[in-house]
Amino acid sequence: MIKLLEPAERQRWDDYVNASENATFFHLSAWQAVIRQAFGHPTYYLYNEVEGEITGILPLVHIKSLLFGNALISNAFCVYGGILAQNQESFQALANKASELAKELGVDYLEMRNRVQQHSNWPHKELYVTFRKSLDSDHEKNMSAIPRKQRAMVRAGIKAGLVSVVDDSIERFYRAYSESVRNLGTPVFPKRYFHILKEVFGDACDIISIEHEGQAVASVMNFYFKGEVLPYYGGGTEQARDIKANDFMYWEVMRRAVERGCTVFDYGRSKVGTGSYRFKKHWGFEPEPLYYEVNLVKALTIPEINPLNPKYQLFIAAWKRLPLPISQIIGPLLAKDLG
Repeated sequence: MIKLLEPAERQRWDDYVNASENATFFHLSAWQAVIRQAFGHPTYYLYNEVEGEITGILPLVHIKSLLFGNALISNAFCVYGGILAQNQESFQALANKASELAKELGVDYLEMRNRVQQHSNWPHKELYVTFRKSLDSDHEKNMSAIPRKQRAMVRAGIKAGLVSVVDDSIERFYRAYSESVRNLGTPVFPKRYFHILKEVFGDACDIISIEHEGQAVASVMNFYFKGEVLPYYGGGTEQARDIKANDFMYWEVMRRAVERGCTVFDYGRSKVGTGSYRFKKHWGFEPEPLYYEVNLVKALTIPEINPLNPKYQLFIAAWKRLPLPISQIIGPLLAKDLG
């Protein structure tokens, strides 16, 4: 039987996630609270129950926007999602329910953000890849695994006197992050969103900032899940590039994660051929395709809501020229629908 997640069942949901081999950080029930509180979007966290036991889950978010369309996504604001099920019967029950819900809501499309292909009869976006790599418990082995040129960047940051600190506040992180996304021509998420992430995920979320002569020049928000570290939101100031602060920052995330017992570094999603894609390749990571599979409900083709779409180029160019304080005010109004 398919049911909607209620607060009393969240622990059972998370127990299922933690026990599932294919689960990701983005399947955790806390994302429902994060998305509702930060953005106000309706959520449909579905689970299949057989004889009192959860046999599958599916987190869904409904985003309806005049600018960016009408979609049901698993999982919105996340790079991974989709159905977790222990057998084909539960998988199909959840898939059928999701398709029914998509029709009831009148969405343009239903999207499942899978690391492996699960819906072979659905079209998928051949746009995104992820980068993941095992970590050794020995810091020197991890350093040696970084290709020579990129390793030199890290050492240059060390020589420049950079240091890493764990920030309890999001203030310095938000400054560096919002400046970076403005420079990319992308609307920034509201500051409230990052407060909520820190509050909801607790010890599974931290902020590592890089200081140069006492000033923060780069910062990154990281998630931790089942021995994995995911540096998820990060950025640097204009000064960061000259002193190799971003390279040093990701090394420090890696080093500190090993000390926490992490064995996998998840560098996250990138669009093929972009600057972030090349940056991660230079670190010695190999891209793995992501299967963002789409069930077209009303749409005739997969919508291209991403910065590579030519129709957004004028907007991106104009956004890059905005003063940072203005981008921090206007950006959240747009970013809330860019799930």
